[in-house]
Amino acid sequence: MRPCSTIMHLLLRCLRGCGRHSRCRLPRHLRQPVSYIKLLFKSLYFNSLTNSEVVMDSLLEPVFWMVEVVTRWFGKVFVFLVVALTSSVVFIAYYCLLPLVLQTYTPGWIMWHICYGNWIIVMIAFHYYKATKTPPGNPPQMKKDIPFVSVCKKCVIPKPARSHHCGICKTCILKMDHHCPWLNNCVGHYNHRYFFSFCVYLTLGCMYCSISGRNLFIDAYNAIDQFRHMEAEKQGVPVTGIGLLIGIVPSEALAGKVISQPSYNYKDRMFHKSVIYMWVLTSTVTVALGALTLWHAVLITRGETSIERHINDKEAKRLAKLGKVYRNPFNYGKLNNWKVFFGVEKRSHWLTRVVLPSGHTPYGDGLTWDIYPLKKDMFPV
Repeated sequence: MRPCSTIMHLLLRCLRGCGRHSRCRLPRHLRQPVSYIKLLFKSLYFNSLTNSEVVMDSLLEPVFWMVEVVTRWFGKVFVFLVVALTSSVVFIAYYCLLPLVLQTYTPGWIMWHICYGNWIIVMIAFHYYKATKTPPGNPPQMKKDIPFVSVCKKCVIPKPARSHHCGICKTCILKMDHHCPWLNNCVGHYNHRYFFSFCVYLTLGCMYCSISGRNLFIDAYNAIDQFRHMEAEKQGVPVTGIGLLIGIVPSEALAGKVISQPSYNYKDRMFHKSVIYMWVLTSTVTVALGALTLWHAVLITRGETSIERHINDKEAKRLAKLGKVYRNPFNYGKLNNWKVFFGVEKRSHWLTRVVLPSGHTPYGDGLTWDIYPLKKDMFPV
């Protein structure tokens, strides 16, 4: 390993080398990226502790940087997609499905659909807005009386327990779970509940639309398929096995008869395509988002975040080799974990803070985690 002075001299030459016009003829906007790439490769040769992980991290550093930039740029696009797709489903439900519900269902079922549908819409909109607009929480820059477990090598500030650095937000996040591009925000201590509740209610809403619109989807699909067969017959293309639609008979029965076929105008086609679009979208989201929601529910039950899940698994394997058992210090029991997560202190809070919209803050400040007594039931409700 070479002396530190030699290393520092080399690094300064790499960073300043492209600043000299006599040695570097690259455009000005490319000099710094090229110097950075050269520095990454040359740094591999000046470390006696170099191993495969260091080499891979250095080689993939440009990839990580590109992912961070793309995610930061497309965050607003993802938010727009969530708002646009959700609004389109709500519009179809009100414009296409609600009139059918009012015409076909009994008053009791009509009240159920109206109340449940509007409640789901309110819960989805409220929690999504709060999840995107609520800051996840950041460690203070300078505060001596806060216990910390390490120092962030990027922020160069004390890092409390459960805090991690987000490369996209360029700061440390309290109780960081992950950076969600669909929120254009980090999921941390102060908005973790909003994120999970949004996932739950959006899954329930999509499941509701998928189940209640299944028969309409089948009818719409058959109607469009029948229309295509009719158009093919008009153009002289032989078609067999045509499915029946109300008021339409197979072509074999039209021999020697003049039967007026019902019109299938633009409005009918748009109605059927809208129903198909809504059912396919909501069914897909139900499966994908439902799996994600179940995964986060398991993590909450264990008192973990997504990042802590990997850390705890690695620590458990390390201690298992030593014949020891790892215990998560932030696990207060399954029921208590849910009470802490939702902020439930008494029985009525399950209604006012979970089933209904609530903007209450979570327990603690995200800096210390020894405020919860480890007993059988923290809140006897």
